[in-house]
Amino acid sequence: MDRRDAIIRFGNDGWHARFDEDFTEENVGRVADALGLAWADRAPGSTVCIGFDTRHNGRRFARTMGGIMASYGLRACISTVPVPTPAVEWACAHDMRAIGAVVLTASERSCEYGGILVRASDGSSASRAFLDKIEALIPARAPQARGEVYEVDFASDYLEGLVAAVDARVFARRRLSVVVDPMYGAGIGHLASALERLGWKVSQIHDDPMPGFSGLHPEPIDPWADKCEQAVVASGAQMGLLLDGDGDRFAAVDETGHLLTPCQITPLLIEHLVVNRKRSGRVITTLSSSSSIVDQANLLGLEVLSLPVGFARLYRELREQDVLIGCEEYGGVVIPSHLFERDGLLGCLLLCEMVALSGASLSELLARSEERLGRRCYIRRDVRLEAGQISALRNILPGLNPEMIAGRVPSEVSHADGLRLDFGDGSWVLMRPSRTDSIVRIYAEASGERERDELLEAACSLVKAGI
Repeated sequence: MDRRDAIIRFGNDGWHARFDEDFTEENVGRVADALGLAWADRAPGSTVCIGFDTRHNGRRFARTMGGIMASYGLRACISTVPVPTPAVEWACAHDMRAIGAVVLTASERSCEYGGILVRASDGSSASRAFLDKIEALIPARAPQARGEVYEVDFASDYLEGLVAAVDARVFARRRLSVVVDPMYGAGIGHLASALERLGWKVSQIHDDPMPGFSGLHPEPIDPWADKCEQAVVASGAQMGLLLDGDGDRFAAVDETGHLLTPCQITPLLIEHLVVNRKRSGRVITTLSSSSSIVDQANLLGLEVLSLPVGFARLYRELREQDVLIGCEEYGGVVIPSHLFERDGLLGCLLLCEMVALSGASLSELLARSEERLGRRCYIRRDVRLEAGQISALRNILPGLNPEMIAGRVPSEVSHADGLRLDFGDGSWVLMRPSRTDSIVRIYAEASGERERDELLEAACSLVKAGI
């Protein structure tokens, strides 16, 4: 089915749709036409970097995107192979002629989905104002005109930059064995190559490009991380490293086969940057991220700022010179001294550097961290509602101040990003309607699973009942 009348809206993570519904070559061409018109008007003859992941017809979609933008006089450069999103962002940020970048990826979504990410000239997320402009420019039909496209190696310089971002001497002093799981995604071969250059022993799983992902969702959480957990234990490796479908987020498995969550990994990275690398600066995070990030920043004497969800919002702060790290709830971290966007491969290398430098195992580092910060149990669930219910909920939330939820009295109520309720023991719950989907995202965190789940279930019940 060719849905030419599809309404295309960009959310915090780009535009995505199912291949059997709206993600068609025709609709990709419509987006390309709007981008080509906008960028050519702003900077005639400039370069656009275009990447794609391992999904269905990625190269073909990229060539369609590039050909249409080239018809506007832009120099359209397409990756020679599937590459992680950070590699495309890196290429764009280091090319003075580049006006922006596009990545054909649906990131962690299943193989049924395609997607488009748009990036600014410095590799960061395109602004909301620019995306609104693109949405308004999208034509009813894709144009027929095509220009010349150029195939470019985006991977080599990016990998050189990755290896240079860590201390090779630290890796050489303690050569460890790791399992790398790119989850059939765009990270295939790239993270493994960087680690091998640093002298570590690497084994890969899920490393054959398979557009159908063999039924796997390329998201580094359980149950999709099960095979990596098993491979680490079976091989006796010191750790496992997982990348999501486009390589901008990551996760890790310790030597016992335990999967670390973002709220466990991110405080470790902050500690490594400050204590081991002697860096300083502000920590920027989202209101839906784990409180362990704030606690770690406070413990280390760092200023911390929590913002509503969306890297476009974080970008304004990341541009300031005093930011150490930016973090979001899905496990994405950005080191602005490296790149103004999330980079899962860099996150993996920094974690490996920390383990190598410490002389301890990953599980030991985690135990020490939780002893200092306390245990945190974090969860997120999406509740799907009808469009009318979502609209009504958006109108209700700004004036809602519940006196009690799950038998608990909130100590603080915030409407900065949906409805967030904080409690005296450090637990909290957040209800946030999606901008682009008929979904309410619900987040909860507490010191134990039972307390966390009680908050989650109570919030889900409120949302389903229309609050």
